[in-house]
Amino acid sequence: MPMPLQSTPEGRPRLLVVDDDALIADTLSFALGAEFEVLACESRLHAIDLLRQLPEAPQLALVDLGLPPTPHAPDEGFQLITDLLAHSPRMRIFVLSGQSDATHARHARALGAAEFISKPCDPAALKKILARALAVRDAELVYTRGAEELIGQSPALMKLKSQLAQFAGSPFPVLIEGESGSGKELVAQSLHRLSTRADKPYFALNCAAIAPTLVEPTLFGHAKGAFTGALANKAGYFEDARDGTLFLDEIGELPLEIQAKLLRVLENGEYQRVGETASHLSRARVIAASNRDLRQEVRKGTFRPDLYHRLSVFTLGVPPLREMDGDKLLLLEHFRRFYAEQSAVQPFSLDADAERRWLAYPFPGNVRELRNIVIRLTTKHAGRRLPAADLEPEFDLSSDAPRESTPGDGDALEQALRHLERSRGIRLDELLQSLERGYIEAALKLTRGNVSQAAKLLGINRTTLYSRMSNPEEKGK
Repeated sequence: MPMPLQSTPEGRPRLLVVDDDALIADTLSFALGAEFEVLACESRLHAIDLLRQLPEAPQLALVDLGLPPTPHAPDEGFQLITDLLAHSPRMRIFVLSGQSDATHARHARALGAAEFISKPCDPAALKKILARALAVRDAELVYTRGAEELIGQSPALMKLKSQLAQFAGSPFPVLIEGESGSGKELVAQSLHRLSTRADKPYFALNCAAIAPTLVEPTLFGHAKGAFTGALANKAGYFEDARDGTLFLDEIGELPLEIQAKLLRVLENGEYQRVGETASHLSRARVIAASNRDLRQEVRKGTFRPDLYHRLSVFTLGVPPLREMDGDKLLLLEHFRRFYAEQSAVQPFSLDADAERRWLAYPFPGNVRELRNIVIRLTTKHAGRRLPAADLEPEFDLSSDAPRESTPGDGDALEQALRHLERSRGIRLDELLQSLERGYIEAALKLTRGNVSQAAKLLGINRTTLYSRMSNPEEKGK
C-alpha cells in the first residue's frame, strides 16, 4: 500500500519506490526513511495512480524492471520509466533491479533512467547516489530558469529557431510536436520569452500528471462546495495566467469532455469555474505539446478534430537529436562543463575515435539521454580523455534498429529507408525482413499493442500479423 500522501513536516524530498517484493520495499523504506519521504508501490498502474493524487511529483524514483503482470520480463519497468517522465520530466529515475542484463541497462538509460543499479545495493552507497542526483537536479533547476536559448547550430535547429522568432509575436495557439526528451518544454519557454508577453505570467500544466477528475477545476477553477474538498473559491490556470502564456504539455491526455471546454476558450475566450454559471474571460495564449501524433489520435477518435485544427494554427516540430549531428558536440561541450563545475571536477574529453562514435550514435532518448550520459561519464571519468571503448557501455545498441513513426520524425517507411541506407552490405532478404519488422513495430506502437488495429493499419488480417510476429521469415501469406 502507498505511504501517506501529505508532505512531512521536515520537508524531506520524496522518493518513489516501485517494487512488487514487499520485503525489498519495506527494507528500502526503513533504510532511506530518515533522508526521504518514501512512497512505496507494487506495480506500474499503482504508481501512476498514486502520482496523480500528489500535489507535486517526487523528485526521485527507484524502480524495478520486473513488475506485475510480467514480473519475469522488463517490459512493465520500461513502460514505467516512460510514464514517469511523461508525468514529471524532471524526475530522476534509478532502476534498481535484479535483471542486470547489460542490454536491459542500456535500454533503460536510453528511455531516460539516470542510472541502472543492480540488486542488492549497499544502502550507504544508494544514499550517496540519490543525494548527488538531488544536488544536480537542484542546480539544473536554477540554471534552466536563466537559460536564454536553445543550444545548437544544425540546419534542423536553425529552422526551429527561425520559426520561434516568426511565431512568438502572434496571439494564436502553437502546437509543439516532438519525441520524448527532445526539449518541447524549453521550446514553449522560448516562445513566451520571445513574445510581447514575456513580462506576463507563464503557467505550465502537464496533462499526463493530473487525475482526469481534477483537470477541469485545475484549468478553470472552482466555486466553494462544488465538490468534496472544495472548501473555498479557487482560481484556475486560465485565470492565473491572465494575459500571459499557458503551456499544456501532453495535451493528448485530456479527456474528451475537457477538450470541448478548452475549444470554447480558444474560440471566444470564455470559460466557467466548476460549480458556477457566470462566464469568465481569458486572454492567455495557449501553447500545447505532445509526443503523440495527434492526427492519428483524431483518426482513432480520442482527440477532437476541431480542437486539433484550432491548436495547430502554428505547428513547431522539435527535431530529434539524430537529425542534429553537429549539435551533438555542442551539447556535449555545454553539459560536460556544466556538470563538471557542479561536481567540482575537471571535465572529461573524447579522443578522435570516441568523438566519431559520439556523432554516429542516434541518441534515441534525445537530449535527455545525452545529458544523462554526460552526467555518468563525469562521475566515472572526470578529467580523463576517453577512447571509444568507454562510450560503448553507455549506448543502447538496439537504437540502430528501425524506429517507430512519431510526430516530426516521418513515417514508418522513411525510418525503414534510413535504416536501409545504414545497412549496406547486408543480404537483400535480411533487409526486407528488417523493413517488414519496421512496419510491424510502427503499427503496434501506434495502436499501443492492439494487434487487431495494427493489422488494419497494415492492410492484412490478424492471423497473418500473428504469424509474421512469431516467424518474421515466413513469406507469402
